[in-house]
Amino acid sequence: MRIKILLFAAIAATTVGLITDRAAESGTSNGPEYTKDDQLQLPSHYREWIFLSSGLGMFYGPAENLSADRAQMFDNVFVTPDAYRSFLQTGKWPEKTMFVLEVRRAASKGSINNAGHYQSDVEGVEVEVKDSSRFSGNGWAFFGFGKSSVAKMIPTTATCYTCHPTRGAVDNTFVQFYPTLLPIAKQKGTLNPAYVAAAAAEGH
Repeated sequence: MRIKILLFAAIAATTVGLITDRAAESGTSNGPEYTKDDQLQLPSHYREWIFLSSGLGMFYGPAENLSADRAQMFDNVFVTPDAYRSFLQTGKWPEKTMFVLEVRRAASKGSINNAGHYQSDVEGVEVEVKDSSRFSGNGWAFFGFGKSSVAKMIPTTATCYTCHPTRGAVDNTFVQFYPTLLPIAKQKGTLNPAYVAAAAAEGH
């Protein structure tokens, strides 16, 4: 009997280890990872996370300031699977939530396509992280990645630190642009009061 128990425990431990390894390989492991000098490491498998939405030519400033180049950019948004599952249950984002905003160029001529646009090369990647143990204020921080796989935190003087808390539908994030999540936030009663007030003033 003792041999069977030990054998079962060994199998269970091996199974857990395999699941953990596969989760890490697939990019579904929890939480951001930082370098010793406090740079964020870009998750290499973020495209295996939950895809939330995509926008074309989105711009939050005055429309007349939108450049022709920016108008031809797709924004793809991904979020960590655990954070997504938590949001489905609570309508809120838990600690260690990570969003990836992947910007891709739009193309119209290629292969058999004769109209419309499709996505092409990656132009840039930005990450938003909720980590109150590391970031002051509301616990959210932003990182912009160029060609490197690590990035320093974007300074808090950037407009994203004032725009997101006041215009984001839920907890510093633009859930209003994620059609599968906005109804959940409404149902759970977790909409940002500042967003609700602004939307009402704009007649939305």
